[in-house]
Amino acid sequence: MSTPAVLAPSASLADFLELTKPRITTLVVLTALVGFVMASQTAIVAAPLVFALVGTGLVAAGASALNMVLERDTDARMLRTRNRPLAAGRMRPAEAVGFGLGLTTLGLAVLYWLSGPLSAAVAFLTWFTYLFCYTPLKRRTSLSTLVGAVPGALPPVIGWAAARGAVDGGAFVLFAILFLWQVPHFLAIAWIYRDDYMRGGLPMLPVVDAEGRLTGRQTVVHAFALLLVSLVPTGAAMAGRAYLVGALLLGAGFLAFSLRLALLRTLAAARSLFLASVVYLTCLCALLIADRI
Repeated sequence: MSTPAVLAPSASLADFLELTKPRITTLVVLTALVGFVMASQTAIVAAPLVFALVGTGLVAAGASALNMVLERDTDARMLRTRNRPLAAGRMRPAEAVGFGLGLTTLGLAVLYWLSGPLSAAVAFLTWFTYLFCYTPLKRRTSLSTLVGAVPGALPPVIGWAAARGAVDGGAFVLFAILFLWQVPHFLAIAWIYRDDYMRGGLPMLPVVDAEGRLTGRQTVVHAFALLLVSLVPTGAAMAGRAYLVGALLLGAGFLAFSLRLALLRTLAAARSLFLASVVYLTCLCALLIADRI
């Protein structure tokens, strides 16, 4: 199914906002905030923080818009995404491309001039791998989830680079935490919408793994690894004991929901894991920020 030929004369402001995938962009900004706060070696100054978050958010929004351009035909075949501006024919691809490139350029400029060239370089790497590595692989292999976890884990590194002007061990710890978190999170989403992904021709792991055994194992393995890695900030003197206790409890809870999906392999278990993943990341980010301020 291709994008409808009849196009509306002009897209609405709501359509342009939808192109930016506000929930994903918000998550990107939140994790960039964690990276900036954790990397700050002195009192946090508002202006540099705002510049870093605005620049990161603009690049993320631009990438989301361009992703919708690249996936408009796939989106049109899926119930969950068929009403997106491009898939539904309310916006011309050229409009979305101009909008996405404009946001990206502005975001990279803000980062380069106001947060430093390194933060802009990491942001560009995030943008590039999301659009030109992860997005095309979604149509070819279930391993795309692991590839997609790379750009998804880079926003805290952007924040770290903006605050410190360098990328060192602490940035890689945050990258590892976010990378490992994404796998159970994405697999839960793919399980919930696996019929839709099959309809769109996307071979996500829950689509090709009909019985769900491999999907369950992957959620458990990554949730267990996440539990261990999430304790590293305390051992590396990046966070204190309060964080350690919170991370341990959150990680154990997240692992329990992952085990539940592996054992039951039901839609309800996948939905519970998805909700648990959102709560987990939000609370872990809050713990990391609270420990530093």
